[in-house]
Amino acid sequence: MSRLNILSGGAAQGLVGSLAPAFKKRTGFDIAGEFGAVGAMADKLRGGTPTDIVILTAALVAKLAEEKLVVAAGIADVGIVETALAVRATDPQVGVKDAASLRDALLASDAIFVPDTKASTAGIHVAKILAQLGIADDVAGRLKIHPNGATAMKHLAASDAKRPIGCTQVTEIISTSGVTLSGALPPGCELSTTYTAGVTTNAASPGQAGILIGFLTTERALRERAGFLDA
Repeated sequence: MSRLNILSGGAAQGLVGSLAPAFKKRTGFDIAGEFGAVGAMADKLRGGTPTDIVILTAALVAKLAEEKLVVAAGIADVGIVETALAVRATDPQVGVKDAASLRDALLASDAIFVPDTKASTAGIHVAKILAQLGIADDVAGRLKIHPNGATAMKHLAASDAKRPIGCTQVTEIISTSGVTLSGALPPGCELSTTYTAGVTTNAASPGQAGILIGFLTTERALRERAGFLDA
């Protein structure tokens, strides 16, 4: 079976899934690989995992190009993804208009679902914000850390906590059943991340990888539905 091997940040999983049928019709290839914390995905590429295309943060793809692991000439922006708050679909929305109300919302929650705080884009930012707000120690016991945002959101959806909340990238929130987007992070705490795609230097199917990048960068309606903003 022909397949295109991908290593991608979890932010792009929903978008890639929505493009997969059109991509297979065009190329005959399925899309296989992994979606997870961007740092972990980059390390897999460095470790020799067979990969045709990466979709990671712009800064990380640029670094991989410097390391001669990604073809610099083919790098293309996919879009911008915001980090935001999530709640269970059955819970009331949590509104935060400034850093003080975000602090109150986090302190009021009895479980905070987040992605990897050392390797994922959103998780690293959450750890930074908790320190910035001066509540890292207060909520340490309530943090529910998962390998990526999609997994964190699935656990939020299934949580039996009384007042759980989640924080990850918008794309991972809106693609997860049982949770709902509760708003972007407030000024001073926000994070908008540009994701880019690139063909790896050792790609077995560089032509098909280029075709997928074409889909990723031209299907604007699907990008918006998946939670991406124009870069």
